[in-house]
Amino acid sequence: MAAADTVDLIPVLDDNYVFVWHGGSGSKAVVVDPAVAEPVIAWLEQRQLELVAILQTHHHSDHIGGTPGLLARWPGAEVFAAGADRARIPIQTRSVAGGERFTLLGRPVQVLDVPGHTRAHIAYYLPAVPGTAARGELFCGDTLFVGGCGRLFEGSPAQMQQSLQSLAALPADTRVWCAHEYTEGNFAWAAAERPHDPALGERLEEVRKLRAAGRFTVPSSIGAELATNLFLRAADAAELGALRESKNNWRG
Repeated sequence: MAAADTVDLIPVLDDNYVFVWHGGSGSKAVVVDPAVAEPVIAWLEQRQLELVAILQTHHHSDHIGGTPGLLARWPGAEVFAAGADRARIPIQTRSVAGGERFTLLGRPVQVLDVPGHTRAHIAYYLPAVPGTAARGELFCGDTLFVGGCGRLFEGSPAQMQQSLQSLAALPADTRVWCAHEYTEGNFAWAAAERPHDPALGERLEEVRKLRAAGRFTVPSSIGAELATNLFLRAADAAELGALRESKNNWRG
């Protein structure tokens, strides 16, 4: 079953992605961070998939807004979310915390604590399955972006750096499914911030070609982010904080 696992993305709103993980020829699906319900319901029904679980990374409305609608259509679906954020994600039916493991669609899932963007932000990591085509998958919400990281709404630079370093320690070929299409702006900023770094300029050109062709830049990989994401490359929390402030104020 694991060899046939598939992750698809559904673009919604201005720049959000909703992810659907399903078992290839199987009939069951898991949805990650549904901002809205209607296009997700239509996507699942068109493929005759049954929603069995929703994974929430954090409480922002553009990540949980579609969950009530999905539950109205599939009332038996479990909702996984941070137990520490029960007050802000009261629809959760399975409260989890960093370090916990569970199984969905026949695959193990690890919960990672990654605070910084919000105080109770979590990520979900599916390790690769040896002997199959199933590679590692990371659903990281708004902690790690392609070429960037989330704004520090409730956390500190030290928290964000620790969170990013925990993600950086995952296998290099792990696919990174981040929840927004911010990539072109992230690399335009990075190339301006480090104009003498050829890798950043090259990545920016690749991204611009993809977007001009109407293609997505998600997923990335941990290896690609280690090579070109300034936030993952930050030496310490102070550097990360300075980079985040620069990106906040950038108007390129």
